[in-house]
Amino acid sequence: MKKRLLISAFIGVFIFGCSKDDPEFETDIIVSISASIGFASEPDNHGEFTISLSEPPRTDTTIDYTVSGTATNGVDYQTITNTITIPANSISNTIAITVIDDTIQEGDETVIITLNTTSNPNTTIDSSNSATVTISELPEEFILSPEDAYLYMVNPNATPETIALFYNLKALSKTNFIVGQHDAFHSFYNDIDGESDMMKTTGSDPGLLGSDFMFITDDNNDGTTTNWYHQQEQIITSNAIEAYNKGMINTFCWHMREPYEGDYFYASEMTEFQRNNALVSILPDGANHEYYKQKLQKIAEVANSMVGNDGNLVPFIFRPFHEFDGDWFWWGKAYCSPQQFKELWQFTVTYLRDTLQVNNILFAFSPDSSFFSAAEYLNRYPGDAYVDILGMDNYTDFNNQGQAALESANEKLQIITELAKDRVKIAALTESAYIVTPGENNPISGFYANHMYNALSDNNVEIGYMMFWSNTTNTYCTPPPGQPSTADFLEFVDKPRSILQNELPTMYTLPQ
Repeated sequence: MKKRLLISAFIGVFIFGCSKDDPEFETDIIVSISASIGFASEPDNHGEFTISLSEPPRTDTTIDYTVSGTATNGVDYQTITNTITIPANSISNTIAITVIDDTIQEGDETVIITLNTTSNPNTTIDSSNSATVTISELPEEFILSPEDAYLYMVNPNATPETIALFYNLKALSKTNFIVGQHDAFHSFYNDIDGESDMMKTTGSDPGLLGSDFMFITDDNNDGTTTNWYHQQEQIITSNAIEAYNKGMINTFCWHMREPYEGDYFYASEMTEFQRNNALVSILPDGANHEYYKQKLQKIAEVANSMVGNDGNLVPFIFRPFHEFDGDWFWWGKAYCSPQQFKELWQFTVTYLRDTLQVNNILFAFSPDSSFFSAAEYLNRYPGDAYVDILGMDNYTDFNNQGQAALESANEKLQIITELAKDRVKIAALTESAYIVTPGENNPISGFYANHMYNALSDNNVEIGYMMFWSNTTNTYCTPPPGQPSTADFLEFVDKPRSILQNELPTMYTLPQ
């Protein structure tokens, strides 16, 4: 039993963002503002502010704010007022900055909103009480230059190979997307090991390899050669190095075990106390914060130990706390406020980047598919300074739900495409599949070459990569040879935009 289970009275007061059993008790609610769409331009690329509450209030909450900046209210953008109301039991509302097109060359102009007061005595304005939207004179189609790529990254001091990966993924997304698979070198349909299942089917490995820090950071990993968890660490890291040596992309998710007993990541398997307190407990000053730092130190150790044949550190995409808009993981929205999630994300990035000096990571933000607008997508967004890749996990829309669901998937990819353009980030379908269990469900006719490909390509969607989940003993997400959908998959990978490892351009060198 870990001593971390001893929760002091102070901790009980600190945990203010999750559930409360007393219906008469309302915690102090933090009011914050962010530029959810921070860049706008004429004629119709508009900006947006989001004002958020750390908890849903029981009554309507009106916030007064000041509008300033070099752009003129009602002249450069449609008039906005000085108040906004967040309805009872809601946690956010948005202020649209709708630009007004004109022919005057004015240079970049700013819209600044500063929060002042609120009508709800149970609310407090956050110390960071202002945000800025820039109305730019840049052409709508901004072209990122190789020499400026580092300026738009979470870590401008990243290794040259990591900067090149960011730039090349961004450039590639305009014409292609890389097809990847989770655990492609270690998990196979019918346990037929050796080559990846995608290699068996297509003659090429996937262009991206997915891995997980779950076993690597497990409490049971004692670092000894006979330890099963340490053996998994060795397999996972050697696979990542192999992928890098082949020119592939690496991405790591993290099904982190809850921090009390270190047993589960699914909320349904945890106690009510653990579900409602796990995330808050690993925040700074939380009961398990030091424990969380130890896990990040392990990730840093691994990041700094993966070296390719060229002698360089292996860059990888880190996708922590994915599908956070659901309630199946303990970091889901049911168990913490948007502000608490943002705080955890920001600490994670700054601790790895600034304290532990890890310089070979790109950070991917990936909710599940429950959003239908940019504002919903950005509800828990920690800010451009903490995110390189705007992703989405989406199984629901591809789960044989008909044409309307496929169109919905495409619309969501359009949203993250436009956000990635505005913020000079990379868009991606970070995890997806239609999982086939032979004997239980049937493949969908045309799923790969029509349904999925069209959703990933139609209406000017631009994503750098997509990743299928892993094949297992009894299931497949990418068909091995001889399956009814194998020909469909071959047609998918032969389409103009999709590329595998054998077609990858050089990803780890900046073009001259």
